[in-house]
Amino acid sequence: MPHARPDFNELPVTRRELLCRSGMGFGAMALGGLLAEAGMLPTSAQAASAGPSSASSLAPKTPPLVPRAKRVIHLFMNGGPSQVDTFDRKPLLEKYAGKELPTENLRTERRTGAALGSPFKFKKYGESGIEVSEIFSNVAECIDDICVIRSMHADVPNHEPSLMLMNCGDARLPRPSVGSWVLYGLGTENQNLPGFVVLCPGGYPIAESSNWKSAFLPGIYQGTHIDTQHTELDRLIEYIENDRLSSPAQRQQLDLLRELNLRHLERRGRDAALDARIQSFELAFRMQSEAADAFDVDREPAYVRASYGDGVHGRQLLIARRLLERGVRYIQVYHGNGQPWDHHDDLADGHRHLASQCDRPIAALLKDLKARGMLDDTLVIWGGEFGRTPTVELPTPGANAGKMNGRDHNHYGFTMWLAGGGVKGGYVHGATDEFGFKAVENPVHIHDLHATMLYLLGFDHEQFTYRYAGRDFRLTDVHGTIVHDIIA
Repeated sequence: MPHARPDFNELPVTRRELLCRSGMGFGAMALGGLLAEAGMLPTSAQAASAGPSSASSLAPKTPPLVPRAKRVIHLFMNGGPSQVDTFDRKPLLEKYAGKELPTENLRTERRTGAALGSPFKFKKYGESGIEVSEIFSNVAECIDDICVIRSMHADVPNHEPSLMLMNCGDARLPRPSVGSWVLYGLGTENQNLPGFVVLCPGGYPIAESSNWKSAFLPGIYQGTHIDTQHTELDRLIEYIENDRLSSPAQRQQLDLLRELNLRHLERRGRDAALDARIQSFELAFRMQSEAADAFDVDREPAYVRASYGDGVHGRQLLIARRLLERGVRYIQVYHGNGQPWDHHDDLADGHRHLASQCDRPIAALLKDLKARGMLDDTLVIWGGEFGRTPTVELPTPGANAGKMNGRDHNHYGFTMWLAGGGVKGGYVHGATDEFGFKAVENPVHIHDLHATMLYLLGFDHEQFTYRYAGRDFRLTDVHGTIVHDIIA
């Protein structure tokens, strides 16, 4: 009897494919369970072991703890705003202005000299009576909804590692960004929009897309950057519209592409990069039906647009609010490309100018979220990667044009504030020393901030992990303590 002619178009069946095809896939399910028990699949406290190729990996998920917040918006004042000129008044700086401090200057990136008094006036606001600088007078009107942390501290006085620490939990090695962790843990409530969106007008901040990459997490959890200096939809989101194919024709094209990609994926096992590519095509197609509405702020009533203002920051914060109410899980809003708040010189004019761009829009966002009943379950975070010295930066060739009217980077003590999402309003946590140089009372490290953020979202940061290269990784690495005092 002649032998059957082999099909040279068919690749050999792997053990994985055999299990998938046998018994309606029950073999693969059993294998998945065994691998999970052995710790050989990515795990989290709440995720099943379906892995990155699961079609439901971006579906909404329930966290293991009771969440207080369901979404996050991080207002990033990249460059490092000065705490002593915004939310941490130090009267002694005015007394010692132009004089050496009675304590030794801490070592920062560059040499500093005498005390530099704040050029701005402070005033008490709200029932809480928290003092706020005049340059944030609009935000100050919301101070009773704000928790001011005056005792933040980081590791080094340099932009790149400090941005990586703030955004990825590690100052040195490539790690998943905070937004990627949140999206991995919670999924997204809207499958027609990215679950993690980054708004930055004019380009990229320092360290560029490393700030929102997913690293070893599956690529579907990476952030999507939008350059909000543009106003036209096809400039905000390139290639969002197809001017050659109708929607049904695109759907047929994508169905064919998906089928070919899935065949390719089956023969290569668990390939997270390919799976992310497949899902990105699908998301791009679905965005055509919803992105035009979400990013079109002209659909807002005139009085709402007026409250945010006409500038780029008003527009991007209004876009952010529209994305939040449409189910986007994590939004990061940068002030601009590079490091705009990095005032080694001309701090008085520079800080005043930047605050004038974002003070009114931020206040409008807080009031808008509160009016819509969204502030209670939206965690709003404001701050930079570090603060600035209370002392003047000495002239440095090529750095501050020989001027002595700015401040150097300061990672020893700085201010961030949180609002909504289960935190105490009208509350001040921690303190820096009498000059604002170092956190001395209830210090809060970036790892502590991340641990607290995850707790508010319903996760135990020590149990919320992803297995990679034989180790269970977490956002806080081996650090972090929940700051329970700031939780309402």
